[in-house]
Amino acid sequence: MTSDIATARSLLAGNVTCAFAKGNKTFVRTERGVAPLLALIDSGEDYGGFSAADKVVGKAAAMLYVRLGIKELYAGVLGVTGAEVLYRHGIRYDYGTLTDRIINRAGDGYCPMELAVENVSDAEEGERKIRARSKELRD
Repeated sequence: MTSDIATARSLLAGNVTCAFAKGNKTFVRTERGVAPLLALIDSGEDYGGFSAADKVVGKAAAMLYVRLGIKELYAGVLGVTGAEVLYRHGIRYDYGTLTDRIINRAGDGYCPMELAVENVSDAEEGERKIRARSKELRD
């Protein structure tokens, strides 16, 4: 029998940015950044106990995974501050590469979502800051 985290990891390929598994339930998302996590929170569904795999997880994404209630996470790239958030909330995690900072898509600076939560420790407050920054970037 394959574990949920192994199943989620196996789904993380191609254009899939994050994948979830719990028993015989699996699903994937292809949106980039924190958009798929915000959409899952907005769905109102219960993701408690799911295992997740994601290509890149920094502090911002880790806070959203906390809000989703997942039990474990694999990140291809994991930021140190993201690992700290996961650890503090008792979420088991593994990663391919651990990095000091998550950079932006252009590769010329820090991720704007990471900057939005840089001085935030509460996941609920972090979600509010992430939503505000997302709105700023869209407008």
